[in-house]
Amino acid sequence: MKMKTEVYALAGVLWLCAQTLGALAQDNIHLDSGWSPEDSAMVSEIHDHILGQGRCVEDLRVLCKDIGARLSGSPEADDAIVWGAKTLREAGGDVRMQTVVVPHWERGEVERAWIRLDGGEPEPIRIRALGGSVGTAGILEAEVSVFSDFEGIDTLGPNGLNGRMAFFNRPMDPLMINAGGAYGGAYEQRSKGAVKSAEHGGIAALVRSLTHALDTFPHTGGMRYEEDVRQVPSAALSTVDSRRIATWIKEGRNVRIGLEMGCVLHDDKAQANVIAEWTGSEFPDRYIVVGGHLDSWDIGEGAHDDGAGIVHSIEVLRALKAIGYQPRHTLRVVLFINEENGNNGGKTYAQRARERKEWHVAAVESDAGGDAPRGWSIDATDSGTEAVRAWRESLGGYGMGDLRRGGAGVDIGPLKKEMPAGKRPLMVGLRPNSQRYFDYHHSDKDVFENVHPRELKLGAAALTSMVYLLDQLNYDALD
Repeated sequence: MKMKTEVYALAGVLWLCAQTLGALAQDNIHLDSGWSPEDSAMVSEIHDHILGQGRCVEDLRVLCKDIGARLSGSPEADDAIVWGAKTLREAGGDVRMQTVVVPHWERGEVERAWIRLDGGEPEPIRIRALGGSVGTAGILEAEVSVFSDFEGIDTLGPNGLNGRMAFFNRPMDPLMINAGGAYGGAYEQRSKGAVKSAEHGGIAALVRSLTHALDTFPHTGGMRYEEDVRQVPSAALSTVDSRRIATWIKEGRNVRIGLEMGCVLHDDKAQANVIAEWTGSEFPDRYIVVGGHLDSWDIGEGAHDDGAGIVHSIEVLRALKAIGYQPRHTLRVVLFINEENGNNGGKTYAQRARERKEWHVAAVESDAGGDAPRGWSIDATDSGTEAVRAWRESLGGYGMGDLRRGGAGVDIGPLKKEMPAGKRPLMVGLRPNSQRYFDYHHSDKDVFENVHPRELKLGAAALTSMVYLLDQLNYDALD
């Protein structure tokens, strides 16, 4: 009888242990390798604070509505720099400016286009000049030849277009689950389309907007010219107009498009990265940088790209200060300038870090929108990658456990090149849900109203949590 009682008692203890462990896991007190109960408690506190008291939504409203679009070189970008410095000081950072020389391009007051079908009357359509494009110097009107890839246009001789416009109509791949990958697959037609058109005797390049959305909003974005290749104007068409034009050309109808664009490239201008520093208690000479880019394109309000990343980064500083955390490593929040059309902010920051022999142990970027976080892109050594992947299960409890190798961000990318051997930073990029991002990206629709407040806060909490976790690592043990 005594033995039976002991067995029952042991079974009861085991059942209680199982229930306790289950409850701990359910309550986000994670037991997987690499994340302690103390870490779990801190990440929980970060989320509680930001979801309950975070200011990132109001910060984004002010940035979008009081300042608006802020292309590098513009007065609005100047205003954003002043606002960023003020907001970071209020968040508790030691703020300084880092001078950056940036390009100053303007689309101008004139931007219009029209279709003339089968010699009929012109029908107005919407266009957006691509960033960096030359103007038309008056009115251009010509027939259009359509291409789905560069292989098609490269079959033409040097004068194969014979004064026509090249229209690149490759859509983003709808079968790719990651919309960012689909964007990357169609990107070259926007960046190189003008060069390809000019190489084959074209007078302009037209590009299907890089979005899955079927609507009448053209999306801008950067393009580039090459030395010794004639510069021709380049503009984006909406997906609705792109589909119509391609269909008509396939049917053998005569399609002419007219353009008038007043784009101007001014002299370079001095602007600045905004840097807020918080000295570490154990490793003051080792740096963790977190940031996004302060500039945007000159249409919409730059809410997702990259207002969300800016307010995420400011919230990191504000939230960790508010809950009484003291970083082990020196934390820098950097609001980079000129990501969209040059990346001079990221390059300048990395160059100055190299000159000062600063060891950046980690770098984190938010530049993929304000939608709900899903995971992280990791750009690191094998040991650094595995250190982050050790948190997979625990991060998954907060909906951000998708961890994969890939580019961490444009602005922090130059750090990898500029840091000396053996001092490569562990770089991580926030990956929100990508499915809606390119509906708004680089368009008039990228406005404050199209950012979900709770999802924005979740992104800020995710970024803050990652910075905290990276601050706990022993970087001397990583290769």
